[in-house]
Amino acid sequence: MSSILPLRVEDLIQARTVESERIEFKKSWDEHIRKSVIKSLCAFANDLHNLNGGYVVLGIEEKEGKPILPPFGLEGVDMDRLQKEIRGSCKRIDPEYHPVISPEIFMEKQIVVLWAPAGDSRPYQAPDPRDDTARKHFVRIGSESIEAKGEILNQLLQLTAKVPFDDRRRTDVPIHHVSGSLIRKFLSDVGSDLSRTGPETSPAELLRFLGCTSKTNGEEVPRNVALMFFTDNPEDYFPGTRIEVVHYGDEAGGDLIEEQVFRGPLDLMLKQTLDYLDGLSTELIHKVPAQAEVRRFVAFPYEAMEEALSNAVLHRGYDAPREPIKVGLYPDRMEIVSYPGPVPGLELAHLRPGARPPALPQRNRRIGEFLKDLRLAEMRNTGIPKIFRRMQENGSPQPVFEFDKDRTYFRVILPAHPRYVIIHALREAAQLWATGERQKAISRLEDTLRGNPTSGSLVSQLIDYHVALGDFVKAKSLVDQLENQPTAENRNLAYIALARAHLDRQEVPEALRLLKKVPRPDTASDALEMAILLKRSRRYRDAHKLFAEHYGELEHDPKAVHEFAQTKIRLASQLKTQRDQDRQAKRRLNEEARNLLRRVIQLADHPVRAAWAWSDLARCLSFLDAPRSEVLEAYEKAIELAPDEPRFREWKQQWGKGSRNREDQRRHSGEGRKPANKGKNGDS
Repeated sequence: MSSILPLRVEDLIQARTVESERIEFKKSWDEHIRKSVIKSLCAFANDLHNLNGGYVVLGIEEKEGKPILPPFGLEGVDMDRLQKEIRGSCKRIDPEYHPVISPEIFMEKQIVVLWAPAGDSRPYQAPDPRDDTARKHFVRIGSESIEAKGEILNQLLQLTAKVPFDDRRRTDVPIHHVSGSLIRKFLSDVGSDLSRTGPETSPAELLRFLGCTSKTNGEEVPRNVALMFFTDNPEDYFPGTRIEVVHYGDEAGGDLIEEQVFRGPLDLMLKQTLDYLDGLSTELIHKVPAQAEVRRFVAFPYEAMEEALSNAVLHRGYDAPREPIKVGLYPDRMEIVSYPGPVPGLELAHLRPGARPPALPQRNRRIGEFLKDLRLAEMRNTGIPKIFRRMQENGSPQPVFEFDKDRTYFRVILPAHPRYVIIHALREAAQLWATGERQKAISRLEDTLRGNPTSGSLVSQLIDYHVALGDFVKAKSLVDQLENQPTAENRNLAYIALARAHLDRQEVPEALRLLKKVPRPDTASDALEMAILLKRSRRYRDAHKLFAEHYGELEHDPKAVHEFAQTKIRLASQLKTQRDQDRQAKRRLNEEARNLLRRVIQLADHPVRAAWAWSDLARCLSFLDAPRSEVLEAYEKAIELAPDEPRFREWKQQWGKGSRNREDQRRHSGEGRKPANKGKNGDS
């Protein structure tokens, strides 16, 4: 067996899954180093902060707490003799304590890793390296092993024979209840060589290597952490070990939309819940006005959710109470609640931006170690800052941490990204409106607007809804309220919505007054909407300019192409024909409209759109003096596609009368007569 460590050696040396303060490097092995190592092993065994001890690496020199690589190595050292010396020296620790000794090859050099998990018989004493006859209690403070004195010694003595719940032996559960396949999967996920052992290595042996067993009355029994990670349903042994995710339509006590429950080994339960939550938090894109780049954001950053939920799994109590971890999804936030609250010593002031939490004993040292090995939890005291950082990077409001004075619960509130809140409200309102619950749709948007008073998107939709219900006064008041918000976003959407309403009421001057407040659009979709409103306001030149500027992005949109063609037709109709220059421009605009309309007919995905395109094409062809058969065909196509539209038949009849009158005029004026003398090639 190449390694008996429960983690990858490279990860250990680079402090990827174990805090650097829990690792000590020694260049070689001699009498001086031996005394120092025994002192450190004693400190790790005492495990003052319930971090599950630490590691001593022999054969690697350190500088300022970091390894100097490549390693110096233990070349020429007799490995069997070295291990005997280590075991013999550890007998001087009282009560007797033995680390796991694992010879390793790292970067082609021989090293030895001493894994010193927390002992079950605290407090431990060891000889003082400076006075071999004096025995002292040593503890780990930061990256140093120091003598426990005063208050620190009192804290250590209070831990006497007090083992965290997750590391306690379970005498009522046979060791064969533990799943060998789950153990091997865990070892594979953390990159341990133990995962490659053959079937002859029993689950009990693998648990022993992981430090997850204990002997009681001569029998080996699992520790609680083994049942939490390596059984199919830990809730059989620890009631309440599950995560409940509940969707609420509004505040607590309101409509419950959906509920999901996740069970299983702690790491699997955590991963499945995170995957589910991540699937709900799709990426959204916000185009910044007057800028080429876009801003990307999600409702809840994955790393913030991961850290908050991992903390809930790590710090909850598995002995009592029997409440599950609860994740509440509200329209504007996510709440993660676990029981009980934090350990004594942690205060709300420690959970603010930039604060440094004190080094306090962990409630579950083994769970924390396993989650860090799986990279599902952060290093000590780095998780809360990471949540703040990820929320800020996403543009989200700051997280909120809460617990009561009796520390019965701990709640993490992750506010949703403001734009997600708005988008979510707009979607829900649209569904309510479509199903006939119109007042509920308006109330939903008004509730969201109270929390987001600067949102032009919400105001715009509310204007549309109020206008549809005939409350034009309310629609106008919403724009007035938005104009009083100096930091309002997308206020142009509100102006456009109200301008559209004015045009529907034939109030063109009022519509133009609002449209003048709208900044020049910089996206194709905004340009299309603005151009259509300008066209409806008979500002054909301005509309034509916008269509032309953005046509490259709109040429595959049948509606946009059709509106552009109609704008050309209307613009052409405004030109007089007294001047030759105007006549040429008028003809050119109609020719361009004709080509656009033929494109609309090709692109049209609805018969009504195609019918109107054929009707407009007939007008263009008529002006361009196309053959009578082409004009008639265009009208007939329009009638065929939309037989219930009476105007097509009326326009066809009007055109037919006008066409006959023009033909009579040409005949009377001699334009239609054949030449008297005709040559071979049709020349007169």
